[in-house]
Amino acid sequence: MKLNHIDLPVSDLVAAADYFQRGFGFERIAAPADGMAILRGTDGFALILQQVAKAEYPDGFHIGFLQPSDEAVHAAYQRLADAGLPLPPAPALSHGCLAFWCHAPGGILIEVSHRSG
Repeated sequence: MKLNHIDLPVSDLVAAADYFQRGFGFERIAAPADGMAILRGTDGFALILQQVAKAEYPDGFHIGFLQPSDEAVHAAYQRLADAGLPLPPAPALSHGCLAFWCHAPGGILIEVSHRSG
């Protein structure tokens, strides 16, 4: 079973959509309604963002982008740098994988990682 999409509430739709487009290469496609952005990844995954007054996520909530190699993790980190976005701590080994964690506008915690072996 393949995950097709995720729908996240965001408090700043414009900033969150821009972050995922510039930082992670998502392409914005036509939105069916005001207050919504549909972004598509290169693999066809859809990230749907919906404007809300205040977005709240439970402790520990995050989304993860699994990379095919350690080099791809470093490339994803560099993409954030090249886009001029705030940089989190550099990729490091964590629980058996190379990973870094960053925050999209509105407090969405993102894990970018590669699990070897």
